[in-house]
Amino acid sequence: MASSGGISDQLFVSVKLESPHLAELDLAPHLFGSHPVAGSWDPCKALPLERAATAVWEFSCVVPSQHESLDFKFVLKRKGDNPQYIIEEGPNRPLGCQRNEFEMGNALFKLNEGKEVLECKVQVETEMLSPIDLAASWRAHQEYFQPSRVRGTHDVTINPGLEGRAKNGFASGLELDLDKYVVPTPNMGSGVVYAASLTENPRSLLQTGSSSNNDTTKDILHNSTKGDSSLNHYVNTMKSTIGGHASSLEEQRAMFVDRGVGSPNFARPTMETFSMSNFKLDSESKGMPAAEGAVAAAAVADQMYGPKEDRKLAIVLVGLPARGKTFTAAKLTRYLRWLGHETKHFNVGKYRRLKHGTNQTADFFRGDNREGVEARNEVAALAMEDMLSWMQEGGQVGIFDATNSTRIRRNMLMKMAEGKCKIIFLETLCNDQDVLERNIRLKVQQSPDYAEQTDFEAGVQDFKERLTYYEKVYEPVEEGSYIKMIDMVSGKGGQLKINDISGYLPGRIVFFLVNCHLTPRPILLTRHGESMDNVRGRIGGDSSLSEAGELYSRKLASFVEKRLKSERTASIWTSTLQRTILTAHPIIGFPKIQWRALDEINAGVCDGMTYDEIKKSKPEEYESRRKDKLRYRYPRGESYLDVIQRLEPVIIELERQRAPVVVIAHQAVLRALYAYFADKPLEEVPNIEIPLHTIIEIQMGVAGVQEKRYKLMDAIHPTAGL
Repeated sequence: MASSGGISDQLFVSVKLESPHLAELDLAPHLFGSHPVAGSWDPCKALPLERAATAVWEFSCVVPSQHESLDFKFVLKRKGDNPQYIIEEGPNRPLGCQRNEFEMGNALFKLNEGKEVLECKVQVETEMLSPIDLAASWRAHQEYFQPSRVRGTHDVTINPGLEGRAKNGFASGLELDLDKYVVPTPNMGSGVVYAASLTENPRSLLQTGSSSNNDTTKDILHNSTKGDSSLNHYVNTMKSTIGGHASSLEEQRAMFVDRGVGSPNFARPTMETFSMSNFKLDSESKGMPAAEGAVAAAAVADQMYGPKEDRKLAIVLVGLPARGKTFTAAKLTRYLRWLGHETKHFNVGKYRRLKHGTNQTADFFRGDNREGVEARNEVAALAMEDMLSWMQEGGQVGIFDATNSTRIRRNMLMKMAEGKCKIIFLETLCNDQDVLERNIRLKVQQSPDYAEQTDFEAGVQDFKERLTYYEKVYEPVEEGSYIKMIDMVSGKGGQLKINDISGYLPGRIVFFLVNCHLTPRPILLTRHGESMDNVRGRIGGDSSLSEAGELYSRKLASFVEKRLKSERTASIWTSTLQRTILTAHPIIGFPKIQWRALDEINAGVCDGMTYDEIKKSKPEEYESRRKDKLRYRYPRGESYLDVIQRLEPVIIELERQRAPVVVIAHQAVLRALYAYFADKPLEEVPNIEIPLHTIIEIQMGVAGVQEKRYKLMDAIHPTAGL
């Protein structure tokens, strides 16, 4: 047949043969038949099929469309110079030459003089192509769809012993001084920041419309608690019970309103108006979590079957000073925000410093110091009021960070929250004296309470005295819903006890806390070396590395050897795509683990295209992505929110690991991982800068999260931005 342009179309022929036994029998499949498919009916001149997978062989060719029919058969040949061959049983296989066809069947071969029969699966496909389409297909095959160089690689590989590192011999040209490669960190500072300073600003103590900068007390409203307000009611209630009898556990439980809690809140229709026809979920509606998958499913379930009142959750920290409360609160806040829950961290110590200054001595914290107790309860009530007000405005999870060491204080908080949110107490207990001593000294070093203390040891002594006063009045949590973390901060065991915990979100919180610890260790994040698709500006795909990418893989191996030379338990994580596996290949002496969850965002029907091609051929998709990269889902592909959901197990395992981890992955995936560690808003995730050939070192430990970046080489070509 002829095309409209007068140029004859061509017939593309693809023949595949599959059998898991051919390799075992040392047999290679061939094809012979009439010209021009095979060229000859002589089995000795049969054309070999190329191995496309472990048990699949393929033959493809292009023939003119004028032929009425073509015939062929399979023949198996022994490898090497052995002249023996085995011809397929049955008649010749006809091949239509003027239409598109797809056929599946079997091929039978008699082995051992007919005593055994080998059955192979056969797939034959023909397609009419214009010369233009044929040229484009051939170019795509040559450039983008070459067989993977890592096919058959095991998901977990452990290289030979560490002595092999010295024999690596790759000429990376990397200097011994790694600090020469350090570059500025655009998103997260490398210095240590006191965690409480990063918590929510005390808006009840700051003037309306004031700046969020808390380094001044000019905006403090010293009379913020005057008048007969509900806040004064709670504070006065506290004053009347100081030194008196605390309510019994039964009374506490009677006051506690246990409504359960699930996923974040969003508007719930009444049963009178509810129907499937008018029930609509808008991802941007107030209170709906910015999430996909399990988080969204749990929110829908709570919406349909939960109680009528708003679904709000308050995690109230309990514990003596220096037990890691603020550290735990900060990590939990970061995790919940990353999952898409509107979460804020309220630190009562920050309120106290704004209200009463930073020069309070240990006497201020004595249990028999009536004025001190009243002042501390007052700022706790202020912080709680702020948190509840924020929840009324759409907030979903509040982290209330304070010692809350007495039943009287906790009772006040439960009464304030009654009918407004569900409270779960999170108590941190630590009996390891070495850990406590380290935490105390770190606290004195970083806390604004001791910023003006010139004698460090005097500050340590004052803090220990403060701690003694808290210990005298401390009452462990026995009321309500609670989670107790006992000696878990070191990551070497410990216990986690829970009481009256149910629902999706509390369950996720418990699972997250089980895996948290304070063991210092680095996490190295890096993109794969430059790939051939990076060079061509194409997204997705599974291309191999360019020359620059291969050079980076050697430099990365040298860097890992120098940076982790003293480590014996570090590991290398890659995706299942060959560009990350090839990047990790020169690294020896460390186990390598492939994660499907680390694969690049699935571009669906746009996979392998450039953004110019998407803009021209799919303008609506291009525009939708441009307007909302976070929520945009490629047709038959993924969105950034989808990627975040599948990365949750990776985050949990990174938190659980006590040894360094090198993660070699892709731009979109690393954006999502980095956003977790840097506590970036979800809206910023698609635009986070993750350059090629750069290593981002995340330092995890008791001081929080710090970042350092190493740029080993420049990227020669600009990269497509998924």
